[in-house]
Amino acid sequence: MRKILIVGSTGQIGSELSQKLRSVYGKDNVVCGHFAPPYPEGFFDAGPTVQVDATDKNQIAEAVKHYQIDTIYNLAAILSATAEKNPALGWNVGIGSLMNCLDVAKEYRCAVFTPSSIGAFGPDTPHTKTPQDTVQRPNTIYGITKVTGELLSDYYFQRWGVDTRSVRFPGLISSLTLPGGGTTDYAVEIYYKAVQGEKFTCPIQAGTFMDMMYMPDALDAAIQLMEADPSRLKHRNSFNVTAMSFDPEMLLKAIQKHLPGFGMTYEIDPLKQAIADSWPDSMDDSCAREEWDWNPQFDLDTMTADMINILKLKYGNTH
Repeated sequence: MRKILIVGSTGQIGSELSQKLRSVYGKDNVVCGHFAPPYPEGFFDAGPTVQVDATDKNQIAEAVKHYQIDTIYNLAAILSATAEKNPALGWNVGIGSLMNCLDVAKEYRCAVFTPSSIGAFGPDTPHTKTPQDTVQRPNTIYGITKVTGELLSDYYFQRWGVDTRSVRFPGLISSLTLPGGGTTDYAVEIYYKAVQGEKFTCPIQAGTFMDMMYMPDALDAAIQLMEADPSRLKHRNSFNVTAMSFDPEMLLKAIQKHLPGFGMTYEIDPLKQAIADSWPDSMDDSCAREEWDWNPQFDLDTMTADMINILKLKYGNTH
């Protein structure tokens, strides 16, 4: 049975991954590292927690020693649009935390999962069916940290045998956690507005396609990769994974099937649009499918139905 430490457990992915990991491995085997409020409801009662500043290697090492950790999920990061406003913070959190986790993993023989991103690609990358191995020249600090993270993780595997693995997540859509400053966050916010009976103002132009994934699939991807037979892995850092690609108009129409009166207008955010334009329209995830049997369960329609049902219950809304 794995003994897991989640660094950055209260963020968009961590809040839900901690629950999923505890359901798989048992609540006492998953330690949630936390740094600062806000904390999800019931956070401190759900299982073991420890204060961990991701930029402090000693705190990570102490947690690993105390809880006899063998697997680290490093989720500390500053999301794309937020990082552009504070590049130094984006770098220090994104790369500082990863270096700390890798160094601790090297010393204590831990496996390390670190999410990369669609943001690791750039304007020179093929935009349609982006290959697993291709040009990666991102023009955002977030993307630069993700490419650096992929290379560092491969280096620690090749140089010291640290069992590093990662996936390039597309935009993640969640019914549990609110958006946190990412370029794809419009695809989360729109559902909240729809269920609350409000019109949505979209910051991304019609016709802008981006890969997306529903959070339950993202959680499965992280766990499935860490459980994969290492002898099958030709790649490690980082696998393309995706579930769907759509533009704002397609998303609007999917929601209107359930909420016909829902409306949307556009007010383009130049920063988010520029970032979106530099990312792929769709990724080729055939290597993940071949090397560890990746297979998402949700498409746009099934995700939309599930999102709306959950948010209606959450807000007591019957629109």
